Amino acid sequence: MSDQLFILAPIAAVLALVFALVQSRKIMKFPQGNSLMKKISDSIRDGANAYLKRQYKVVAIFFIVMFVVLGIMSFAGLLTPFVPFAFVTGGFFSGLSGFIGMKIATAANARTAQACSEGLNRGLRVAFSSGAVMGFTVVGLGLLDLSVWFFLLKNVFYAGLPEVEQITAISSAMLTFGMGASSMALFARVGGGIFTKAADVGADLVGKVEAGIPEDDPRNPAVIADNVGDNVGDVAGMGADLYESYVGSIVATLALAVSAGYGFGGAAVPLVMAAAGCLASIIGTFFVRTGESTDQKTLLSALRRGTNIAAIIVAIVAFPVIWYTLDCANNPGRIGVYGAVLSGLVAGVLIGFTTEYFTSDTYKPTKDLAQTSKTGPATMIIGGLALGMKSTAVPVIIVGVSVMISFFASGGTESYAAGLYGVGISAVGMLATLGITLATDAYGPVADNAGGIAEMTGMPPEVRERTDALDSLGNTTAATGKGFAIGSAALTALALIVAYIDEVALKAPDFVFDLNITNPPVLIGVFIGAMLPFLFSSMTMQAVGRAAQSIVVEVRRQFREITGLMEGKAEPDYARCVDLCTRSAQKEMIAPAVVGIVSPIVVGLLLGVNGVVGLLGGATATGFVLAIMMANSGGAWDNAKKHIEAGNLGGKGSDEHKAAVVGDTVGDPFKDTSGPSINILIKLLSMVSIVFAGLTITFGLM
Repeated sequence: MSDQLFILAPIAAVLALVFALVQSRKIMKFPQGNSLMKKISDSIRDGANAYLKRQYKVVAIFFIVMFVVLGIMSFAGLLTPFVPFAFVTGGFFSGLSGFIGMKIATAANARTAQACSEGLNRGLRVAFSSGAVMGFTVVGLGLLDLSVWFFLLKNVFYAGLPEVEQITAISSAMLTFGMGASSMALFARVGGGIFTKAADVGADLVGKVEAGIPEDDPRNPAVIADNVGDNVGDVAGMGADLYESYVGSIVATLALAVSAGYGFGGAAVPLVMAAAGCLASIIGTFFVRTGESTDQKTLLSALRRGTNIAAIIVAIVAFPVIWYTLDCANNPGRIGVYGAVLSGLVAGVLIGFTTEYFTSDTYKPTKDLAQTSKTGPATMIIGGLALGMKSTAVPVIIVGVSVMISFFASGGTESYAAGLYGVGISAVGMLATLGITLATDAYGPVADNAGGIAEMTGMPPEVRERTDALDSLGNTTAATGKGFAIGSAALTALALIVAYIDEVALKAPDFVFDLNITNPPVLIGVFIGAMLPFLFSSMTMQAVGRAAQSIVVEVRRQFREITGLMEGKAEPDYARCVDLCTRSAQKEMIAPAVVGIVSPIVVGLLLGVNGVVGLLGGATATGFVLAIMMANSGGAWDNAKKHIEAGNLGGKGSDEHKAAVVGDTVGDPFKDTSGPSINILIKLLSMVSIVFAGLTITFGLM
C-alpha cells in the first residue's frame, strides 16, 4: 500500500508547480500602472537580478569545491557514490525556489500598487497570488526532487538490496540532499539579509531620522536598494530558507524509519503527508479574500481562514494516510503516529498565534512597546529586547509539549526509536501546509515594494494607506512564518541528532557512546554548540552594521554634493547604493557560512563522536531560543513603528516616530538576517555531522 500511496508525492508536486504557473500568469494579466511605475519596477528587478547573478557565481564555487571533497570521500569509501550529486541537486533546487519567487515578486510590485488604487481586496489578491507562486514553487520543487531521488534510489540504484539496507542507503544519500539545500539556504539568507537590512538601515537613518523625509521618498538614494533588498532577502532568501526547512524535516524523518522498524511504509509517510498538505494548501488559497477595511484583525482573519482550512484538511486526511501507509490494520499500535501529526499541526498553529500576539500592533505587547517611544530610543530598545526575551517562554513550552506528545503517542514507551520517529513526523505535520503558510509570508515584501512605488510615483494617499495596511499585516505574517520555520527546525534538529547517532552506529557497530553530560568531550561540545548561534549572530549583525555604514556615508554624500537633490530638482544615484549593498553582501556572507559548515567537522576531529552530539544539542537549545527572541523583537519594533506612523503617539515626524525608527533599525537585522538564519544553522550543523560521520569515526582524536 505504501508503494501505491507514494505516487501521491510526485502528483502533488506537479499540481503545486502547475498551480504556481497559473497564479503567475494571472498576476501578469494585471496592469502595471503608468510609465513611471514601470520604470521603478524595472529598476528594482534589474538590481535584484544583478545581485542574484553575482551571488550564484560565488555560491557555485563553493558547491564545486564541496562536490570534489564529497567525491574524494566517496572514492575512499566514506560515503556512497550518489552523495555528491544529491548535495548539488539539493542546493540547486533551493536556489531555484528563491529565484523563481524573486522573479514573480519583482513583477507583482507595481501591479499590486496599481491594484490597490482600485481596492484593498484587489491589491491583496495580487500580492497574495505572488506569495502563492513562491509557496507552491517551494513545495512543488521540494517534493518533486525528493520523489525523483527516492524512486531512483529505491528502484534503480539500490533495487537489489534487502529492505533495511536499502532504506539505510537511501536515507544516507537523501540527507546529503538536505545538506546541499541547507548550504544554499544559509548563503541566500545571510547574503540577502545583509543586503536588504544594510539598505533599509541606511535609508531609514539618513532619510527618515536625519533628513526628515518620508519613507520611500524618491530623493533618498538608498530607496531603490531598499526595495531591491526586500526581494533578494525577504523573497529569494526566504524561499531558499523554507525550501531547506521543508525537505529537511522530510529527510530527517525518512532516516528514522529504519531504527523505528517501519520499513518503506515509514519512509513513505513523510512524503505522502507532504503531498496531502500540498493539496490542502491549494484548497486553502481559495478562501483568502477580504473587504475594504484596513483593520489589521480583519485582514489577519482573511489570511488565517485559508491557513486554518488547510490545517483542518490535513488533520482529516492524515488518519487514512497513516492507517494504510503503516499497515495499522495489522499493527494497531502504529496509529499513534497520527497523534504526532496532530501534535505538530497544533503546535504550528499555536506558535503562529503566539508570534502574532507578540508582534502585531493589534495586541497589547506591541502597543505597550510603542508607548516606550515617549521617552526616547533607549527605552524603545530596552522594551523591544525585553519583549523578545519574554516571547520565548511559550514557544519553548509548546515545542516541549509537542515532543512529549509525539514521542509517547508514537509508542515511545515500548520503542524509543518509534517515539523519536514520531517527533520527526510532528515536524512534517507542522510544515505540511507550508504552501499556503509561505504564501501568507512571501506576499509581505511585495506589498512593501508596492508602498514604495506608490510613494515614489505620487499616487493618492488612500493607495499608500492600503499598501501600508498590507505591509503591516505582512510583518506579522512574516514573523508567524519565521515562528513556523524555527519551531520545525527545533523538531527537525532533534530528529537529525538521532539520525547522526544511527549513522555512527551503522558505520561503526562496535562504537560505544558515552553521552553522559559529565563526559568531558560531551560537556565541551555542549558549550561550543551553545556558543555557536551567538557567534554566528554576532558575525551577521556586524556584517549588516558594516554594510549599513557604507550606505549611510554614501547617502549623506549624495545629499551634500548633488545640487538640487533635496529640492527634488535632481535625481540621486540609485545604482551606486545598489552596487555597494551587493558587494558588501557577497563579501560578508562567506565567513558566517564557513563557520556553520566547518564547526562540526573540527569538533568531530578534536572531540570525536560524543563531542559532536554535545555540539548539536547545545546549538539546538540556544539556537531555537535565540532565533525566536530575535525574530519577535524585530517584528515588534517594526510594527510599533508602523503603529505610530498610522497616526498614534504623534504620528510621522514626531520624536516618538524617530525613536521607533531607531528601534526598527536595530530590529531589522534581528528579524531578517540573524534570526531566520539560525534555524538553518542548527540543521546544517546536524547534516554536516551526518555526512562527515565517517571522517569523524576514522580520524577523530577521541
